[in-house]
Amino acid sequence: MDLEQKVPFDVAAYVERVRSGPCFICAIAAGDPEYALEQIVYEDEEHLAFLARYPTLPGYVLVSPKRHVEHVVRDLDERAFHAIMAVVRRVALAVESVVPSERTYVLSLGSRQGNAHLHWHIAPLPPGTPYDQQQFHALMAENGVLPWTQEQAEELAARLRAALS
Repeated sequence: MDLEQKVPFDVAAYVERVRSGPCFICAIAAGDPEYALEQIVYEDEEHLAFLARYPTLPGYVLVSPKRHVEHVVRDLDERAFHAIMAVVRRVALAVESVVPSERTYVLSLGSRQGNAHLHWHIAPLPPGTPYDQQQFHALMAENGVLPWTQEQAEELAARLRAALS
């Protein structure tokens, strides 16, 4: 996936989808075939890691608890917080072993107004990305998303699963 090939992203359609549709993470956890592009790369009894549907950077992965929780501080006890952070670290290291990166962004985003299910973004910044295209600029779909196919998602997911095994 080449950053130069980003395509425009329809923010209004995305907002409508996440605010009116089912919880996308609960749907992925349930195996909904509509979410096949979000290939699961890691799963244990409590957590999922899967490819982002709308990646802004190559190798963009999300990590979440399987159960629907919405707040990182109030909804996770200390054990659950440390457990998911261990998964986030493990997945981030696997991403870095598969996708060239000069820095890996790890952050929790979402809102009760949309994408409420707690999740972390793991986004590897490609080496040589100009400074003015790094940080939040690199993460914002408003600046374009990488076009990719089901086959590309499956290939990347296989490489990440191998790195995680």
